[in-house]
Amino acid sequence: MAYQWINYEKKNKVATITLNTPPLNWITIVMMNEINECLIDVKQDKSVQLLVFDHAGEKAFSSGVDVADHTEDKVDEMIDTFHRMFRHMVEIDVPIVGIVNGVALGGGCEVIAFCDMVVASEKSRIGQPEIAVGVFPPVAAAWFPKIIGLKKTYELVLTGKMISAREAEAIGLVNTVLPVENFREGVDKFLSDLMNKSRSVSIWTKRAIKAGLSLDFAQALRASELLYLNGCMTTKDAKEGISAFMEKRKPVWKDE
Repeated sequence: MAYQWINYEKKNKVATITLNTPPLNWITIVMMNEINECLIDVKQDKSVQLLVFDHAGEKAFSSGVDVADHTEDKVDEMIDTFHRMFRHMVEIDVPIVGIVNGVALGGGCEVIAFCDMVVASEKSRIGQPEIAVGVFPPVAAAWFPKIIGLKKTYELVLTGKMISAREAEAIGLVNTVLPVENFREGVDKFLSDLMNKSRSVSIWTKRAIKAGLSLDFAQALRASELLYLNGCMTTKDAKEGISAFMEKRKPVWKDE
């Protein structure tokens, strides 16, 4: 299906949502609705093994949600539509990777922060500048404390400053930082390390990680145990992986 503000492609088990309004890739309500349609499709498509958020151009993943959509007559719709994206992402079992080769600010920063993993180039800059225009970022306020801790959350959200990709990596907002030269080749290598694994085992692994986010260790461990025994170990790929290791051969995944 053709979209106005994004590109959506599914190829070799990878679904890619590309923000496509360069140079700044402002996120509008129309774009949010298009992204939501794609996220629903990813949830329903059993052939997808990986979801990638990418961007057109080399200046910005996204400079954020269009300021014009924050006005009183639009803000309720904007918040509902924007936050629906994250509610869909929570329900996606396959890994989600964000690709940043430029700035990721405001809502753009929230999108990549909510991805399971983020690959950024050395030139990338990341931040939540909302406080400078008299508002705050609800997704970052809810999510950042879980992934970067309270002190860094307060610092980034209350100052609105931009940080480098290296600092974002140091605080856990970015997984890996690659040189601008050959950036796309590095991204392909990062993605290939995820794609050569079993889809079904990856799904059970992600479920186990998510299950413990709001639990203490004992509860999280029990939840992980149940998913391991009653989920992962019932798959054909778990049996194949163990057999292949014992037989000293490369596993052949069936994604079942």
